[in-house]
This record gives sequence, structure tokens and C-alpha cells, in this order.
Amino acid sequence: MNKSNQQLPFADLIKSGEPVLVEFFATWCAPCKALAPTLKHLGDRTGDKLKIVKVDIDRSRAAATKFQIQSVPTMILFKDGKVVWRITGVQSIGKLEASVKPYL
Repeated sequence: MNKSNQQLPFADLIKSGEPVLVEFFATWCAPCKALAPTLKHLGDRTGDKLKIVKVDIDRSRAAATKFQIQSVPTMILFKDGKVVWRITGVQSIGKLEASVKPYL
């Protein structure tokens, strides 16, 4: 999974020109743990065309509140700082790939 530039503030990270897929998760969340291999696989398949980052809702409550995260896992795809796609729950690699492909 591409985790480069995580030292950047969240707002700057999502404003980059490349698409950024953010997974809002919790360490205690079993579905989040189940999704981890799928996101790694997606990162391997998309390479540098998609940045994938994880945000722990318990450690980043401000971000979770700002994006109205009510259940985890929730994934939001940002392009140029704007939300272009959002989904909640565990997804298949096929569905994730098809959803992000138009933005790559």
C-alpha cells in the first residue's frame, strides 16, 4: 500500500493532483481488518496512479467528524481536494478497481 507523504497534513494530502483513496478505519473493527488485504492488492495494481492512506477514526476525530464518518470502514476518494466517490463497508477488489479507475 502506498503510504508516502503521510507526514503531510491531511488537508494538503487530499489536495494533491493525484487521486487519494482514504480508508477511515478503527483498530477494533473486524471488517476493517478484512479489507486490509484488498486495499494492499489495489495499491499493488494501481501503483503510483493512486495514493492510499488509512485514517484511524479514534486518533483523528476531527477528520472523522469533518467527513461525517458514521461507520467503518468508509472509503472516500479525493481528487484535487474534492470528494469524488464514497462507500462504506468491505468491498471486493473488482468493485474497488472499477470505482477508482475513472479517476486514475
